[in-house]
Amino acid sequence: MKHFLTAFRPLAEDFLSTIIFLAFYAITGSVKLGIVLGIGIGVAQIAYLLLRGRKIDLMQWLSLALVIVLGGATLITHNPRFVMIKPSIGAFAVGCVMLKRNWQGRYLPPIVSQNVSENILVGWGYAWAGLMFLLAAVNLFVAFRLGLAAWAWFAAGVPLASQILLFIVQYATIRILVRRSIRARVANGEELSTIVAG
Repeated sequence: MKHFLTAFRPLAEDFLSTIIFLAFYAITGSVKLGIVLGIGIGVAQIAYLLLRGRKIDLMQWLSLALVIVLGGATLITHNPRFVMIKPSIGAFAVGCVMLKRNWQGRYLPPIVSQNVSENILVGWGYAWAGLMFLLAAVNLFVAFRLGLAAWAWFAAGVPLASQILLFIVQYATIRILVRRSIRARVANGEELSTIVAG
C-alpha cells in the first residue's frame, strides 16, 4: 500500500495551484491575489519540470491550461466561479482515468494481487472513480449555490478528507483479505515463506 500512497502525489502536484489559490484567499480574502499566485505557481511548476528535463504529463498541462484560462476569465469578468469549477473539471478527468479496469494494479504490491481477487481490486478502482465524480458534482453545487466563502471551506477540506477516508477503508479491507487468504493458504499446506516471498 506504500506504493498506492505515492499515486496521489502527482494529483497533489497537479492541484498545487488550486491549493495556493485557496490558501491565499483564506488568508487575504483577495480572489485576484490568489489567482495571480495560482497562475504563477502553475507556470513555475511546468518551467521547473522542463528545466529538469522531466516528462510533463497530460494532466499537468491540463491543470496549467485550466489555471490560466479559468483564472484569466475570473480576472477579466470579476466572476470567481470560473476558478471555482476547476476542481470539478480535474476531479471528473481523474474519475474518467480511474474507470480503466484495474488501474490500481501497478500501485499494489505483489502480495495483494496474489491474495485478493481481481474483481475486488477492480471494484475498489470503480469506487475511487465514483468518489471523484461525486466530488466533481458536489464542488459544482457548492460553487454555484453556496458562494465563494462556502466553496473555499469545502475545497480546502472535503475532497482531501474524503479521499483519506476511502483510502483508510480500502487499506483496512485489503489488509484483512490478504491475511485471510494467507491463513487459508497456510492451512492448505503452503509454506508461509513461499507465500510472502511471492
